[in-house]
Amino acid sequence: MRDEAGWLEVGDRVYTRRYRFYDQQIGVVVGDGEALVIDTRSSPGQARELIADIGRLTPFPVRQVVDTHWHYDHLFGNHDFRPATIWGHERCRSRLLENGERQRAWVAETEPALAAALESLVIDPPDRTFDPATTVEVGGRRVELAYLGRGHTDADVIVVVPDAAILFAGDLLENDAVPYFGDAYPLEWPATVGWLLDLVSGPVVPGHGSIGDRAFVERQLADFDAVAAVARRLHTGELDRAAALAAMPYDPSSSIEPLDRALAQLRGELD
Repeated sequence: MRDEAGWLEVGDRVYTRRYRFYDQQIGVVVGDGEALVIDTRSSPGQARELIADIGRLTPFPVRQVVDTHWHYDHLFGNHDFRPATIWGHERCRSRLLENGERQRAWVAETEPALAAALESLVIDPPDRTFDPATTVEVGGRRVELAYLGRGHTDADVIVVVPDAAILFAGDLLENDAVPYFGDAYPLEWPATVGWLLDLVSGPVVPGHGSIGDRAFVERQLADFDAVAAVARRLHTGELDRAAALAAMPYDPSSSIEPLDRALAQLRGELD
């Protein structure tokens, strides 16, 4: 049951809050005297809203942050959480330094409601990076961070809270909508989610949409397997494009981007 501030306790002192903007899930792990937050939202204003919501959840300060990947909607709120330590995969840092300003310009153009807020944005990448995994202590609790392989991006990390059997998947998983494939590696995404599936022992919190379980992960994995398989059949000429779109696990209009991205990877066009 959610509290008055909208937080749902999914495990012992592990909370999620589902925000309307992009149907995003934010996580908080509370330990003795401190807290860790998973992702910081899309703008300074959204970050300040999150900080206020956390303040209604716990009196303890947020001393650590995890960026699950380098997309703006997960880390453009970073600066407002300083002086907290911010963790991320090493490519999360390098990608944000490389394309953060391009992301800002794109968001200002495509999300007019955020344009003014982003004028004051300080792009603030993770200062503690790792590859492939590390362990963070949060007030006496162990929190595990791991990069399992390329999928939604080349820098996705999961967050596991072992003592509560909770797994935060970031955008490796998305519920209630077709996942975003614009920066994805569709041929590798199934294997990455396969590794993730081996770690599931309780609730699974996706980057967007409803909290899931093992069966949810299995369904999403089947979809990713299908995307890769259909793309290979199109690439070899076994299917034409119309037949390939019809064979995808998503509706035809939603299938164009994942299919084209998979074909680009098959042609060796992705770095």
